[in-house]
Amino acid sequence: MDRRKQLALQIVQVVLGVVIGALVTLSVFRYRETRHLMQTRYADWRKLNLVLDMVEKNYVDTLDREGMTDAAIVAALGKLDPHSVYLPPVQLEASQEELAGNFEGIGIQFNVPNDTAIVLEVIPGGPSEKVGLLPGDRLLKVDDKVIAGVNFPQDSMVRRMKGPAGTKVTVTVGRAGEVIPFEITRGRIPVHSVDAFFMLRDTVGYLHLSKFSRTTFQECHLSALSLMAQGMTHLIFDLRDNSGGYMDQALLLCNDFLHAGDTLVYIEGRHRKREVYKADGKGELQDIGLTVLISENSASASEIFAGAIQDNDRGTVLGRRSFGKGLVQEPFFFSDNSGVRLTVARYYTPSGRCIQKPYNGAKEYAYDIYYRYADGEVFSADSVKLDTTDVHHTRSGRIVYGGGGIMPDVFVPMDSTRASKFYVECNRKATQMRFASWICDRYGARLRNIDNYPDMDRFLSSVNWKVEFPAYARRQDGIGCTEAEWDESAPYLLPQLKALVARYSKLGENAFDKYYLPVDNTVTEALNLL
Repeated sequence: MDRRKQLALQIVQVVLGVVIGALVTLSVFRYRETRHLMQTRYADWRKLNLVLDMVEKNYVDTLDREGMTDAAIVAALGKLDPHSVYLPPVQLEASQEELAGNFEGIGIQFNVPNDTAIVLEVIPGGPSEKVGLLPGDRLLKVDDKVIAGVNFPQDSMVRRMKGPAGTKVTVTVGRAGEVIPFEITRGRIPVHSVDAFFMLRDTVGYLHLSKFSRTTFQECHLSALSLMAQGMTHLIFDLRDNSGGYMDQALLLCNDFLHAGDTLVYIEGRHRKREVYKADGKGELQDIGLTVLISENSASASEIFAGAIQDNDRGTVLGRRSFGKGLVQEPFFFSDNSGVRLTVARYYTPSGRCIQKPYNGAKEYAYDIYYRYADGEVFSADSVKLDTTDVHHTRSGRIVYGGGGIMPDVFVPMDSTRASKFYVECNRKATQMRFASWICDRYGARLRNIDNYPDMDRFLSSVNWKVEFPAYARRQDGIGCTEAEWDESAPYLLPQLKALVARYSKLGENAFDKYYLPVDNTVTEALNLL
């Protein structure tokens, strides 16, 4: 027994020795590998530190360290994808306010790519939209202060345009070679994501969602329940020009419509393991018929929703190929209240399509939408460039293609038939929007107190549009209009004018969509399919 015990003990010692030796060897290899990796990474980044140190010790003038740091960060992130960005404190605060709460000001988002601020977005329902500011406008002056071409600090621009509700500010913009001043009454900027919801027919409801903010799911859910109480059995869900927002809100919204076990989306990245999100079957809108509208400006969270509905064959998607933003951004914050939004993963639809369109350089990416217009994609389905080598299948086996964006089940071209000379000239100068503001000033309390559609119909019928609008266009913008030109433009111009004026009433954005949708060819096609 003693020999057997002794032999067993020796065997155990040998095995332990082998195991410990292997672990030590593995640890050594891993240490060397980690050390080599750290040294490589240090060498990769060391040049930047050397340059900054060299500048610090040798440059002829006083340094703006903060400005140089910001510039270095922007340049470094510029080598990544177009959605990994550095946000200085002012921009970070504005972006968080726009999605998460209310603020007072004029209601625009802008960027300063060179030395002139350019309007990126005019917030729906805000003061700037009501007077006619448009994306792409160059901000030249705020009141009498020139802010373009003079290296005017961006945070100072924001401070000059923001202010208490009810106060006025004059913002002068450059547009298509013209200088146009806009007097804007500052207000409480709405950050609601549901712009409008109402019944289109006895059983067909309509809901227009402009963004995915912190309150999107709650807003959409309650709006849909309200429509169901009015008899809705089919919803036309408008996501056109919805640039996205919070992913969790898109998932909650998908879950409301999809059935238990349905895949909503999955994400994956080099440092992020695949995460698959599925419906829990508790959604209250699972039995509602669904049509989803998208456009070339529908992006990110709106594409997650459209892709989930399409791949699960839950509803019909109408419109034009969506933008193609399928990158997951994670925020990183710094102690000076600035931050970085860094892409950490990609979105994939349930069938495995990558939503993100190809990135072939900053210029090509930035002008992609313009190329779609130039190539005729928005006017003809035959001009859409699909990656037919990237084939996927919906739940029922229908073929869908990857390569970026969501291609709708039913293509609806942009309507170019309304482009009369008078209509185009008025659109270019936002004459319709300023005319609506003039009508509001003229009729004052009568218009603002209207809270039902019969009264609104009576008010709109009392306006002599054929006389009033051409006279205003000629007086304010020098745009002439013959009777023939008015007759050519009126079928499209009148609904737009009525919608813009009605929005100043207590009916708000609901009234805008209600009066404008009759000439919306995508909504008309959706109704025809039903």
